[in-house]
Amino acid sequence: MTDQPIMPTQSAVPARRDVFHRTVLGNLLWSLHGVHASVSLRFKIMGIAVAIVLILGLGVALQTTQTLSGALLAGLDERAVSTATDLATRATDLVLTGNKYGLYELISDTLANNRDLRYVFLLDPEGNVIAHSFGAGFPVDLLRVNRVLPGERYSLRILDSEEGFVHDVAAPIFGGKAGQIRVGFTEKPVARALASTTAKQMMIAGLMSLLAVAAAYGLTNVLTRPIQDLVDANAAVARGDLTRKTSVQTNDEVGRLGRAFNEMTESLRRSREEIENLSNMRSQLVNKVISAQEEERKRIARELHDETGQALTSLMLCMRALEGSEDLSGVHHGLEQLRSMTAVALDKVKRLSLELRPSILDDLGLVAALERYASDYSSQYGIKVQMRVVEMDGVRLPRQTEVAIYRIVQESLTNVAKHARAGIISLTVKREADTVVVAVMDNGRGFDLQALMGSGDTSARLGLFGMEERAALVGGRLSIRSHVGEGTEVSVQIPCAAAESPCLGGEGFDGRG
Repeated sequence: MTDQPIMPTQSAVPARRDVFHRTVLGNLLWSLHGVHASVSLRFKIMGIAVAIVLILGLGVALQTTQTLSGALLAGLDERAVSTATDLATRATDLVLTGNKYGLYELISDTLANNRDLRYVFLLDPEGNVIAHSFGAGFPVDLLRVNRVLPGERYSLRILDSEEGFVHDVAAPIFGGKAGQIRVGFTEKPVARALASTTAKQMMIAGLMSLLAVAAAYGLTNVLTRPIQDLVDANAAVARGDLTRKTSVQTNDEVGRLGRAFNEMTESLRRSREEIENLSNMRSQLVNKVISAQEEERKRIARELHDETGQALTSLMLCMRALEGSEDLSGVHHGLEQLRSMTAVALDKVKRLSLELRPSILDDLGLVAALERYASDYSSQYGIKVQMRVVEMDGVRLPRQTEVAIYRIVQESLTNVAKHARAGIISLTVKREADTVVVAVMDNGRGFDLQALMGSGDTSARLGLFGMEERAALVGGRLSIRSHVGEGTEVSVQIPCAAAESPCLGGEGFDGRG
């Protein structure tokens, strides 16, 4: 018999407490939400993998626990009802014959065979206790919480007692004519079974988490290794090492990113080499210009000394000879010689001045200067120059633009005389809207332009580079087309708007700027 009484705290409980605590999932989600942004990608991936495994494991554990709890509690109810109705049937003869000893033996055997059976007691039709399993005293409050009504097979109530939930079943004895029997089954075995199952599931979830950590660690190594390689390569490029490449082993997003990075570094390397080449060529061009200036000064000094100086010396000697002469015929003859020598000296000074800078370029403009230069060029080198002028009547360009075009044509014709072995040169000057186009074509032997531009000999390209620089200084663009045996064409396009001022008519232009 049970010594401790059952003291119910309420007569009926519509809902029971959950066996599994629901705040564990919420706490886990809150912890994941608080991960700091500075955590490395490796730990983030590992954390996400572990969190997913834990969430899935806890979700499965929760669902399993709830399902198992419902099944065990339903089985407990069925067993309670079955036990109550079976005891009512077996106790019918004992109650009718007043055999209390037999009733107590029946109660004792039932309690011994059902460990989760908390109590058993029998009532007569008037509600008086006939026999019970409480040793110290009967809790009278139990009499009011559950009674079977006429016509009912049984009545089930769930009581919330000091010892936990108790499933109380009332069953009629002999259709209620001999009273009724009450049994109470506790949920403690069910709770112990649920706790054991939950602990096993938590252990499985922990093992799965460890496996997830190991899998995530391997996955992060696969994912982060190319990213780390890319970070290292980026740091090397930042230090100026444009030869550093990142290894590309996959065709996914990271692999495409690595290939794009390698293409970018290769483009930067080519650009830097091109800039260095241009810088070297510019330095060489500057040195060549300075050397050319010095050579030109030497040549001018020699010509002034050898020709103009000698002519002036001859003039001085002739005038000294005429100074003491009294023969008028001799004086007239000497004056004729002086006039002839002065004319020769003046012509040499004019020729030297034209070679330095043709005054006709400032006075009459680009077209007249080019016509004069083409005529002198043909006379000097024996190469026919056919000049064509289109839409340039009365047009003057800014001084800097005219000088640039003149020097480009001069350099082009000089190159033809030196290298092309041409017989005819076509020189075209035309205006197209707000653009001036100048083209020089020859029928010479030509050259391989790509091979020349790709060669390491920068000195062979200085002339072309100098023409490009002159065109760029006035906002123009130089283009060269040449093939071996097909001649060469050099053209320059200069927008008038890119120069100092628009294309102007001759009346309002000051050649001196």
